[in-house]
Amino acid sequence: MKKIIYGESNFKKVKINSDYLYIDKTNYIEKLENINESFLIFLRPRRFGKSLFLSTLQYYYDENSAHEFDAIFNDTYIGQNPTPLKSSYRILFFEFSGINIDAGMEEIYKRFTFKTRISLSRYLDDYGYSREEIARLESINSPSSLLEYFFEIVKDDSIYILIDEYDQFANAILAYSMKDFLDIVGKGGFVRSFYEVLKSATQTGVVQKMFITGVTPITLDSLSSGFNIVSNISNEETFNGMAGFNQNEVNHSLEKTIFQKCPTLNQAELLEKLKVWYNGYQFNLKANEKIYNATLVNYFLSKYDYKRCQEPTKMLDSNVASDYKAIMKLFHIGNRENNYKVLEELIENNSIRGSIKDRYDLNREFTKDDFITLIYSMGFITLEEELFGGEYRFRIPNYVIKMLYFNYFAVEIKRRNNLTFENDIKTLLVDLALGDEEPFKKQLNEVIKTLSNRDHVGFSEKHFQVITLALLSFAEFYFIDSQPELDNKYPDILLIGRDPKVPNNYLFELKWLKEKDNYEKVKQEGITQIEGYMKLDKVRAIPKLRSFLLLGSKDGVEFLEV
Repeated sequence: MKKIIYGESNFKKVKINSDYLYIDKTNYIEKLENINESFLIFLRPRRFGKSLFLSTLQYYYDENSAHEFDAIFNDTYIGQNPTPLKSSYRILFFEFSGINIDAGMEEIYKRFTFKTRISLSRYLDDYGYSREEIARLESINSPSSLLEYFFEIVKDDSIYILIDEYDQFANAILAYSMKDFLDIVGKGGFVRSFYEVLKSATQTGVVQKMFITGVTPITLDSLSSGFNIVSNISNEETFNGMAGFNQNEVNHSLEKTIFQKCPTLNQAELLEKLKVWYNGYQFNLKANEKIYNATLVNYFLSKYDYKRCQEPTKMLDSNVASDYKAIMKLFHIGNRENNYKVLEELIENNSIRGSIKDRYDLNREFTKDDFITLIYSMGFITLEEELFGGEYRFRIPNYVIKMLYFNYFAVEIKRRNNLTFENDIKTLLVDLALGDEEPFKKQLNEVIKTLSNRDHVGFSEKHFQVITLALLSFAEFYFIDSQPELDNKYPDILLIGRDPKVPNNYLFELKWLKEKDNYEKVKQEGITQIEGYMKLDKVRAIPKLRSFLLLGSKDGVEFLEV
C-alpha cells in the first residue's frame, strides 16, 4: 500500500520516493500560465495542501532541477505536457510561518529579518554566488536593506519568487494587537517596506514571476499601494480545486488504501462519513464541485486501523484543531459583540447572508461583511448560493468546523457570563456516556438558569438547543447529529457513539417553557414526539439508546427519560 502524504510538503521527496500516494495537481501549472498574469496570490484555509503545490512550482521552474525533471515529473500531467517555461527561472523561496509573536515586536522583527536573510543566502549559494557576497548579508540587519543589496547583485538573473504563508505571523499579531499590525504593514513598517522592495524588483525585470500563498487578504489589503501588483486568483472558477481534494481524488485515495486493504468494508458508508466530516468547501459557485480539506483526509488515511478495518479514534488531528483555535483569535478583530452575533446566527441557522469584501481598511469600522469575509477566508464558512445585490448565503462547510464552532461558543458563553464549570466538561460527558446523566444535567441547569434570567425575554428554544449542543460538542467519542432528518421527523439531538464500546447512545428532544405555556401540554407533546421517533427503523437500529425529554425554562432544566 502507498504511503500517505501527511505533514510532508517537499514535492521532490514525494515524487522520487514512489511509495507515496500522490494526487496529481500539476495540470494547474498549465492553467496558471494560460491566464497570462505574472504575479499571483492564492488564498486558502490552513491545511489545504498549499505548501506542497508551492514546492511543485519550485521544482518545475527551477533551472537547477532541469537535470532531474524527468525523474520527478515523469508520471505527472505536466511531465507529459510540459510548457515552454519549465526549468527556466531561478527560485527565491520565502516561508514566514513559525515566527513566535509572544516574544514581542522586537523579536518578531529579528525573526522576520533572519528568515529573509536565510532565504537570500540559500539563493546565492544555490546559484553559485561567491562566499564574500553571501557573507555580506550577515552585516545587514533590516529585511528591506537585505533585499535591496540582494537585487543589486542578482540584477541579471530571471527570478521566480515563491512566498509560503505570507500572512501567518501577521494574522497572529492582528489577533492580539491592531496597532502592532498596522505599524508593521503601514507606511514605514518593516513588512510593508519588504514588499515595496519586491514590487520595485518586478519593475526592473529581475523578478519575472511571483506566486504567494496565504489564508486571508487582510495583510495584502493593508499594504495598499505599497504592493498592488498581484492578481488574486483565489475565487476564480478555474482554481477552485487547485488545493484540497475533489470527490474523485478522495475516491482514488480510498481505492489505493482502505478499500484495497479492507475489501469487505461498506464503501458507500465510509465515503458518506468522510463527506460529512471533511468536505463542503466551495470557492466559486460555478465550479460545481465541493472540496475536501486535503490534510484532514490524509490524516484519516494515515491513522486508519488497517489491521482491524476501523476508523481513527479521533477524526480531527489535535495539531489541526490547535491551528484552527489559534486562528479563531481573529474573531476578536473589530467589534467583538457584533462578531459574536454573527457566530450566534451561524450556529443557530447553519447559514448567514453577507458579501465578500474586495478590500479591508482596518483604519475604519470593521463591519459585519468584513467579519464574514474573514471567516470565509479562514474556512469557517463557505459559499452556498448567490443571492442578489452582491450578497451570498454562506454555510458551515462540514462537521469538523461545526464542532469547532460549538467548542468556541461554549468557551465564549463561559467567558461572557463569568460562568464557572464545576468539573471539566469532558468528565461530565464521560459520566453521561457511562449512563449517569446527573453531572451533565447539573451543569446544563446552571448555565441555562444563568443565561435565561439575564435574557429572559429573548431566550428561546433555539438558544436552549444551541447551548446544549455547545456543551455536548466536547464529547469526541460521540457523533452529534443536530436535527437529523429521519423519515421527515426531526429529533433535536442524537448522540451516537463513534466506537461500539461507548456504553450509551442518546436521543434528546428539547422543549422551552415560557411563563404562559401549559407545562403538562408541552411535556406531553415532547413525550409523544419521542415515542414517534423511537418507532422509526433508523432509530430502532441504534443500539443502547436512551431517550430524554429536556424541559427548559428560566428556572432550569428538567430531564425526563422516555
